[in-house]
Amino acid sequence: MNYPSFWLNASPKMKRVYSVLFMLVLSVLALIIGFMVPVGPTEAQMISDQLNQTVTNGVANGTLTQDIFMNNFLLCLVMFIPVAGAALGLFILFNTGQAFRAVLELQTASLSGVSATPTPSPTVLDPNMAVLALVLIGVVFILEFVSYSIGMAESIWLFRRITQKKMIGSEVKYLLIFVGLVALMLIVGAVVENYTITMGL
Repeated sequence: MNYPSFWLNASPKMKRVYSVLFMLVLSVLALIIGFMVPVGPTEAQMISDQLNQTVTNGVANGTLTQDIFMNNFLLCLVMFIPVAGAALGLFILFNTGQAFRAVLELQTASLSGVSATPTPSPTVLDPNMAVLALVLIGVVFILEFVSYSIGMAESIWLFRRITQKKMIGSEVKYLLIFVGLVALMLIVGAVVENYTITMGL
């Protein structure tokens, strides 16, 4: 197999970086494709209800941060499975895109609905709060997607080492390091996401 020159000339660490970046691009594409696929009204309502129930239960029990972390971390661990993890990860992100579309469609439908009673004017969001919300959402997006990309990239590296029957012990060391790294990033992401939700941003 002929590899591009940038790959052949790259150091082992840079090859890891390139792998993660490649999986990050695929992850964003999977999310966008999922978002572009139409969702039926019934399915959209079901997805929205599940998301709302998860958030409501987490807030009521005071476990929203833990719930967000455990959900994301378990999904990320699945993505470390050799080869299958990368495929499952992209499928999960495709479904995430569909969930975003479902929520957006329901919000659009509720805003465009005709009401018999006049509705109050929408509250204008403070520009500073709007900027803060965008920053926090961006932080969560980066932390979660980089974590998922690390897991999917490592799933390919693990498969490659297994088929080559060499350096498996060294790859296990990388695996443990990456699992610890994504756990740390997802903990931070869960704290930020919990703050964003509970503050109503």
